[in-house]
Amino acid sequence: MSPPILQFGTGRFLQAHVDLLVSEAAERGEALGGITVVQNTRDPASTRRAQALAQADGFPVLLRGLVAGQPVEMRKTCRSVREALHAVDDWPAVRDRVRETVRVIVSNTGDNGWALCRDDGQSLLADTAAAPQSFPARLLVLLHDRWQAAPATGLTVLPCELVARNGAVLGDLVVAQARAWHCPSPFVDWLLTQVVWASSLVDRIVSEALEPVGAVAEPYALWAVQAQPGLQLPCRHPALVVTDDLARHERLKLFLLNLGHTLLAELWSLRGQPAGMTVLQAMQEERYREPLEHTWLEEVLPVLEALGQRDEALVYLDSLRERLLNPFLAHRLADIAQHHEQKKQRRLLPVVELARRHVPGLAQPRLRAALKSS
Repeated sequence: MSPPILQFGTGRFLQAHVDLLVSEAAERGEALGGITVVQNTRDPASTRRAQALAQADGFPVLLRGLVAGQPVEMRKTCRSVREALHAVDDWPAVRDRVRETVRVIVSNTGDNGWALCRDDGQSLLADTAAAPQSFPARLLVLLHDRWQAAPATGLTVLPCELVARNGAVLGDLVVAQARAWHCPSPFVDWLLTQVVWASSLVDRIVSEALEPVGAVAEPYALWAVQAQPGLQLPCRHPALVVTDDLARHERLKLFLLNLGHTLLAELWSLRGQPAGMTVLQAMQEERYREPLEHTWLEEVLPVLEALGQRDEALVYLDSLRERLLNPFLAHRLADIAQHHEQKKQRRLLPVVELARRHVPGLAQPRLRAALKSS
């Protein structure tokens, strides 16, 4: 029997977070089952990772950081991945997995992973068709297969992309694609009522990849999932939290951690600093640390306070400073600066827009300057 979890993406974050949490849960008998990983691209590095992921002996994840001020280092062996397929070369096999036993579909497809492709069309629903080019279209074909083969069997789609309300947004994309392809209305109704589009938030700094597979990450981990009827989880784990208010978790991570990373990358790019500069090095320099702290306390915290999250934000900031000062992670600002303009729009602009509505007159000079430099 094939694994009940299908994962789109082979990157280091999924290895050190989703795959590791499922592996740890499986050791306690609290995982849904194993994982089939699907490689999305033709990138040679992804191919090497996929080939190594399929090895039966597992892969290493190194957890390094500070916990209550004390250094911690643990070596984990992740054994949750059972097989690795390619989304194009192995498309018939991917379709078979969803028709048969998959109960949860997880994704982390990168910053542009949800972009649609004009060349994808209704003909791709045919049994012998090639794989669509875009991830939303691939997901649509797979769900159409499931609807035809086992419409009464529950299925949860659990995206990990850093998009607010990511489950709802991805569901809207797939439903819109289904209507554009003139899919039958019973299938569209099934997408809307029988598939659980689970919004989630992932929070773990994964700083380095190991070769050929594996990752270096911090000990801290959070996977928060919006509660809703019919939700199936890939595992039970202390780091996997089901919540009625996912937005509170999203705001803390997006407006403090992710915004902080992007602001440091902005300062680094403007100052022409060395390519190998890390978050730790920036946090240890006053010319980086001071503007970051000012932005958190003077431009972001008043917004969170207006939303009733001041105390939560202060607690999160205390732990976040320790995480960013982790002496064991080589988290390069050059890596954070990839897709920088899109990240500024997702991480900085919402804080400015919320301030306009909830804290009129809040100046936010550093956030506005960073947005103007786009």
